[in-house]
Formats: sequence, C-alpha cells, structure tokens
Amino acid sequence: MSQRSQVVNLYKTLLHLGKDYPSGYEYFRVRLHNAFMKNKDVTDPEKIKKLIGHGEYIVKEIEALYMLKKYRTLKRRYYNNN
Repeated sequence: MSQRSQVVNLYKTLLHLGKDYPSGYEYFRVRLHNAFMKNKDVTDPEKIKKLIGHGEYIVKEIEALYMLKKYRTLKRRYYNNN
C-alpha cells in the first residue's frame, strides 16, 4: 500500500471516529484537518512513516477511550452504587 493511500485511509478512519467525540464532530474535524494540513509539505518517506505510525497510535487511543466510556456507561446502568 502506498504512503498516500495509507494517509488517506488514516484520515478517513479518524473522521469516522470523530463522530462520537465528546466535544462534537465539527470540533474534531477542524482539529484533524489542521493537523493533517500542518504536515502536508513533508516529503521524506521516513518522516511520513513516523507520522502515519503516530496517527495509528492516536486511533488506538481514541478507540480505547470510547471503549472505556461504553464500559462506564454499562457499569452505571447495571450496578447502582447508592
């Protein structure tokens, strides 16, 4: 897979994850767009590979936060600690 297609795939994945972002989709989308535009002029393949790796790490972190949020919601729903 070419680096360009990896970057586009990463961007689409992050956009999809942004739909459930607590501060709102528009807030997430603008910040994501700015982050990608900041690095649009990078041409070094090693630097691009490093940035893609960082982006994939961010995807995993966001997914973990969403899973934690779901877990806490279910826990509150079924275990009332009054």
